[in-house]
Amino acid sequence: MSLQRVSSIVALVFATTILSVSADAGRVNINTADAEAIDRALVFVSADTARAIVAFREQHGHFTSLDDLTEVKGVGKRLVKYNRSRIAFD
Repeated sequence: MSLQRVSSIVALVFATTILSVSADAGRVNINTADAEAIDRALVFVSADTARAIVAFREQHGHFTSLDDLTEVKGVGKRLVKYNRSRIAFD
């Protein structure tokens, strides 16, 4: 088997795994979820970032828009863009 074919198979398996995990995760209510649930449901969010989201929410109140999340240290517009479909507010 050629290296290119193996690389293609690995890429396909990886993509399938990512899509299935994302589909299983569903949406997370960013205003009620704990850090563990946020960490599980959102992509490219570390446990530290998930804890920062919860701490920010506890200090400043509920998030009302996706843009509010960018005020949390460690959360940028790109992270919000990748998770737009995974975030619920109520």
